[in-house]
Amino acid sequence: MKFNTAAALASLLGVAAAAKDKRTFAVLHFTNKQLTVARADPIVTPGKPSTHVHHILGGSGFSLSSTGADLPKSNCSTAKVKGDNSNYWFPSLYFKDPKSSNLESVELFYANVYYFFEPTNDDIKAFPMGLQMLIGDPSLRTPPAAGATSNLDPSKGPVQPIKWTCPRKDLDKPGWPLNSKGLTSGMQDPQNKGEGVGFPDVACDGYASPLRADVHFPSCYNPQAGLTDYKNNMAWPQDNKGKADCPKGWIHVPHLFFEAYWNTPAFSGRWEQGKGQQPFVLANGDVTGYSLHADFMSGWDEPLLQHIIDTCDAGTTGMENCAGLFYGQNKDECTIQSPVDEKVTGILTALPGSNSLTGWSYGAGDKSPQPSQGQSSSAAPAPSSSAPPQSSASAPASSVRASSAPASSAPASSASGVPSSSASSGVSTKPASPSQSGSPVQSSASSQTQSSNGPSPTLPTAPASSGECKPGTVHTVYKTVTVTGTAIGTATATAPVSTSTGGAGNPVGGFKYAGCFKDTASRALNGKVRPNIGRMSNEKCVAECKKLGFSAAGTEYGGQCYCGNELVGSERLDNSACNITCEDNATSQCGGSWALSVYSETGEVNMKNAQRRRHAHDHLKRHSGRF
Repeated sequence: MKFNTAAALASLLGVAAAAKDKRTFAVLHFTNKQLTVARADPIVTPGKPSTHVHHILGGSGFSLSSTGADLPKSNCSTAKVKGDNSNYWFPSLYFKDPKSSNLESVELFYANVYYFFEPTNDDIKAFPMGLQMLIGDPSLRTPPAAGATSNLDPSKGPVQPIKWTCPRKDLDKPGWPLNSKGLTSGMQDPQNKGEGVGFPDVACDGYASPLRADVHFPSCYNPQAGLTDYKNNMAWPQDNKGKADCPKGWIHVPHLFFEAYWNTPAFSGRWEQGKGQQPFVLANGDVTGYSLHADFMSGWDEPLLQHIIDTCDAGTTGMENCAGLFYGQNKDECTIQSPVDEKVTGILTALPGSNSLTGWSYGAGDKSPQPSQGQSSSAAPAPSSSAPPQSSASAPASSVRASSAPASSAPASSASGVPSSSASSGVSTKPASPSQSGSPVQSSASSQTQSSNGPSPTLPTAPASSGECKPGTVHTVYKTVTVTGTAIGTATATAPVSTSTGGAGNPVGGFKYAGCFKDTASRALNGKVRPNIGRMSNEKCVAECKKLGFSAAGTEYGGQCYCGNELVGSERLDNSACNITCEDNATSQCGGSWALSVYSETGEVNMKNAQRRRHAHDHLKRHSGRF
């Protein structure tokens, strides 16, 4: 009887998966920013450090040599859907200070992975365990053959799966130099003012919206090539009377789309805009942005993913809200120690892996950049792959990757709420909100969706073994002071600040305003970090923190919420630093950049100010900043 029931269910699911007439999708959210940040890539350089640093998300089974056999053994995963121990990774981003020439790591706001189940005559099947995919060309420093126009269908020309999205307050002002050919600067998509190929040369200053990296993956898997032949095992589906179909004998798997938001607003004011140059560089030394790429190794529980494919259309509300998830949700943060012992975050004098800056005015090697606008194109680009573009759906995605890497449109909100990547759309791409929930912020078709999320680069720390004295270990001694919401000035570690009046906010939800306070990389209010409560307001944050039993709540950067009972390692800021309008309440402010609008039961809040003491080991200097 059980067998018959199971067979009947399988049959029904098979019918549901076949001959899809419309696209369904669900966005995979993550519990924290990254699993680790490391010079690691078990697909391209298994068993040894990668040539450059990646941000890695997903299952804790990740390592320098991890395979599909290792991922199901993960102890935890950053994916909110329990049962997904896959790994997702992409190159880290750095800021080159125009004054000091130092390189500073850029915080990842957050990343989402869209799982599109497109209209097709095929059955869409779950990724087989251990499937390896890579899209993009890390060596690319020249513009795509098809310019900046989006395309994911090889029957319509060279595929461009990679793009940069730059939300701006005024989309009528160019984000990329006008008439750029891509040889000395990036190019704006002629069909979308908010997107382009190569880095933009202006700040992405849309409401709480930073620079976004967009990467699409092909969805046709060739079982003859095998799970690990990432150069030949994937191809793009082709249009077949409005449906995307794979070549005969290939397996149609979900269409993945990565979006990674970077905290570029943290560097605003430190570089000159609109000059054909920009200060950001990928971890592989690419100053152009053309070499953006991403990797995926499947660690899915296959029956669970098949259930999601066949039954779920949760959209941007999140895959964690799909009905009937076998194992529930992951809610705890998940991190692992970097498998490579080196400093990759903070302020650096050179990129990890000794990668020289290349492309545009840097040519083939690191040097002081010269003004690129108007330069001769013959001196600008570094060499790139000469592989010809492929136009057949049966051609492996790797060959497309080497010749025409950037880019495709990020999903744009349609009337049905389903993102669209059609190259023919003239509507500006609308990025999903950077809130943990992924709820979109709607705006008119003529303007970019303004997404909100907070600042404060998270500098990953490697956990020390219990009782072991690690090089560079930080021992923290705390002194506690109490500050009130009427104080203006800076709190010290020796005495409470004054209680003179000065611009206190109105009470919210029974909590009183305590003031504007500096946030830190480890979070000044760390009892509950960014609870998933949708579009943010002070009222929602206070209500959530009260419900969770905390005595203080803080909002930041217009769209983030933090709960706790005391502020750790913080200091008071002038109230003017909390100046960003709340995402869900335009009449009030929800913190600022690295600034928390703090409310508490009494209007006062305890502060712990850290005094750092380090062991003076001989080897400390080699590892300073490592932890």
